[in-house]
Amino acid sequence: MRLLSLFLVWALSLPLIAAKFSPTCLRVLTALTNRPNDLFTKFQREICDQGCQPTVPHWDLWTRNRTFLPAVRSLMRDIDSPQQEAAMVRLGDDVADVIKRQCGPLLQGRDICADGETLSAFGTCFKKGFVRAALANLPTLLPLASEPLCKPTPAKTYTRTRKWLRRGIYLSLGTGIVYVLDNQFYASSLTRTARTFSLGLLVALDYKINFRPNPPLASSIAAVHTRNAERLSDLLRHNGGLYLKIGQAIAMQSGILPPEFQKMFSRMFDDAPQNDWKDADRVIREDFGRSAEEVFGVSFTGEPGKGVMERTARASASVAQVHWAKLSDGREVAIKIQKREIAQQLKWDLWAFKVVAWIYSRTFNIPFYGLVPYVSERLSLETDFENEADNAENMARLVAGESRLRGRVYIPKVHRELSSKRVMTAEWIEGVRLWDKDSITRTWRGGWRTGTPGCHGTPLDPPNTEDPFEKVSHHPGLTTKIKPERDHWRGGYSRAGLGLSLKEVMTTMVDLFSAQMFLWGWVHCDPHPGNIFVRRTPSGHPELVLIDHGLYIHMEPEFRHQYARFWKALLTFDNSTLTSIVRGWGVLNTDIFASATLMRPYNGGDLSTQRSFEGLSKSERATRHYEMQQAARKAIREVLGDESKWPRPLIFLGRNLRIVQANNQFLGSPVNRLKITGTWASRALVESPDLPLAEKVRNLGLHLLFRVVLFSSDVFFWFTKVRQFLRLGGGMEDSIEAQMKGMAKDMGVELSQNVFEG
Repeated sequence: MRLLSLFLVWALSLPLIAAKFSPTCLRVLTALTNRPNDLFTKFQREICDQGCQPTVPHWDLWTRNRTFLPAVRSLMRDIDSPQQEAAMVRLGDDVADVIKRQCGPLLQGRDICADGETLSAFGTCFKKGFVRAALANLPTLLPLASEPLCKPTPAKTYTRTRKWLRRGIYLSLGTGIVYVLDNQFYASSLTRTARTFSLGLLVALDYKINFRPNPPLASSIAAVHTRNAERLSDLLRHNGGLYLKIGQAIAMQSGILPPEFQKMFSRMFDDAPQNDWKDADRVIREDFGRSAEEVFGVSFTGEPGKGVMERTARASASVAQVHWAKLSDGREVAIKIQKREIAQQLKWDLWAFKVVAWIYSRTFNIPFYGLVPYVSERLSLETDFENEADNAENMARLVAGESRLRGRVYIPKVHRELSSKRVMTAEWIEGVRLWDKDSITRTWRGGWRTGTPGCHGTPLDPPNTEDPFEKVSHHPGLTTKIKPERDHWRGGYSRAGLGLSLKEVMTTMVDLFSAQMFLWGWVHCDPHPGNIFVRRTPSGHPELVLIDHGLYIHMEPEFRHQYARFWKALLTFDNSTLTSIVRGWGVLNTDIFASATLMRPYNGGDLSTQRSFEGLSKSERATRHYEMQQAARKAIREVLGDESKWPRPLIFLGRNLRIVQANNQFLGSPVNRLKITGTWASRALVESPDLPLAEKVRNLGLHLLFRVVLFSSDVFFWFTKVRQFLRLGGGMEDSIEAQMKGMAKDMGVELSQNVFEG
């Protein structure tokens, strides 16, 4: 703590900028700029790592004798100013007392090195107090600037131009100091937020000025979209972290954005850069108070009796990266480690998101700001790995209790004893990603009555496979490719596959997410292909493995029943029920909302969607394009309607439905998704345990009638299958998307490629 006063002397260089001073003075001042990080790291190495149990008085004594007094005496000797030594010591005592009062209570009677969390909290408090004290005590040390060693001369009288130049230098210097402090203590949160606000203001002004039939500062509205899409895409990727997660969420709904945005946001699904191992290990130390070797019982040098771990991540996403490890007891695990900067950036990023959303909702008169707190809460929970572990275990319990999904869906086991808020350890899964269609369908050559590695008792490795423990012992320091590749089941030249039916795979997926929506009310809202593995069971059937359980929503029973009745009404053209339900949700335009839910035009209502666009001018192409996009904004306002009534889970339910629809389309539309989803909605109203018996009996009769009505959906589905077989057209999802493109074009929305294409 006492070293703080030395940092204050660094500020003495500020009044000397306009004066002449010797190189010796500059060297002295530069030597005093030791960062508080260095002091804290030295304390952790010399005290905590030696097993000591220091309290605040021990810390105070150590910093005074080991760092503060020697540094002060050396400084006074260098500048030949012994009269200042007593003042410096008094100042150091005052500063130490301030930080002691602020940081001491955080220990709650424990020693500083009690655990990683306590040590980290004390260190953070010390570092922040360090900076605050530097600013508060600056005037005390300014007299040192007049010492003979620095040989100051009176500053010249500047002309007007030189004064502005000096102010520019001061501003640049101040900006540099803020940047360094932000980078050192706040993981660049201030810089990222400033970048967000400046670009957000630029984009808002660009649209305010140029969103008109003949833009004054652009060749067309499309040109305005293109340059702003590039700006936003660059911002999200440059900021990374939670910004990248928000960008991926936008990308999943990019079909409703202009084509220029669709193209730019498709880049959001590229792998995020991974952090260095030292950053990952630091997160483990801060959460567990021990190194990765101690927590997981592994050795990076092949020590006998220890496990092994890859220090290079196997996968890296926006907020975390995954490392493979084999524990000493033989268990193989996936260790998901949150990127260290996320914890510090989270609050700033969410605050910036809220402010920008509020400005845009007012600027463009679209009532969506009321939904932002709910979205922010969900995004925040996604960075809490204890919450993710709870979701995974809850979903595993629900799947195990549902006979129609048991054996078809698998949730990896979480190892709680090796998990924390920022580290989650789960069972390692071998499988094929959903996007690898060829590997799913190619002929199986892995053997009779055997499954993919690790599935339903199938051994992970064939005989004579090199053991990872031996590989590390032979190659100490190996950081990657320790895990066996396990592609023996693919046969020679890796030409074999799982030999599975895409229809079975997709049926299982739609069954799973329909059960989540209508039966359980716990919905996984990020089911993109990267979060779904496909395995082959020994019986030759597919098993879906669902990972990444951070983003879930909970549907209250009343809303869940409403949503089930809403889906039944959609598929039976029950317009009175449909209108009653959506008006209760604050939606003003039933047709548009119904079409958005089905992801195809809803033709059972009063056709208000089509009529709302009649009479638009067709005299000029530019005017037409502008009017269509104005109409699109109006349509969004009508869907959001009364945002105080709008059920918040609908935001993520729409995301889930869109991703599942895109998965089905990507695999060639092997199943009638709408029929399966509608059947689960109707069946849930019969099976739900929280409905009265009389209502369940009545719903049973309606369910039987509903199955008959769905026959027409089957007729259309098989018509598209025959057409697809004869190569006369696409599948059912392709037909639905073509219809949506036609309707959307009238609404000013240009739907382009499938969300996962490319």
